Amino acid sequence: MTLDMQMTRHLPATPEDAFDAYTDAEKQKIWFTLLDEQPGILEIEVDLRVGGQQTAVWGPNADMLFRETQTFVEIDRPHRLVPESTGSSPDGMTMTTRIEVMFEEKDGGTLMTVVQSGFPTPEVRDSFANEAWDGVFARIEAFLTRQRGTEPADA
Repeated sequence: MTLDMQMTRHLPATPEDAFDAYTDAEKQKIWFTLLDEQPGILEIEVDLRVGGQQTAVWGPNADMLFRETQTFVEIDRPHRLVPESTGSSPDGMTMTTRIEVMFEEKDGGTLMTVVQSGFPTPEVRDSFANEAWDGVFARIEAFLTRQRGTEPADA
């Protein structure tokens, strides 16, 4: 049995801008640190091509690091991105899941939908839905809102 979760958020940006914010390493380094919770140590590298990988390392200190490697299976910028993700937590737990991220233009912005499958337990799935992805959406939304707010001044 495989456990799936699906979440959607409306973002204040074009699908291109939302896709780029989600996949660009330098933009991720900015939005990953937004809002109240600081992730601490943060390393991100992205090779955005089919077969390429994104690697991320974060945590409150060097002894408590989370690691994730995503291998890109499908890329259809700015509409769809499908990576296989293998992550490990500081306690040594590892997990491999499949993530599908879709970006759809709607109501002057973008509906970003994430479908992640392969969770080992309902508790892990719910943790990803209520903490991990909710935090990702909130941070990307904050980043895109700030970016949109500064664009006219920069133009």
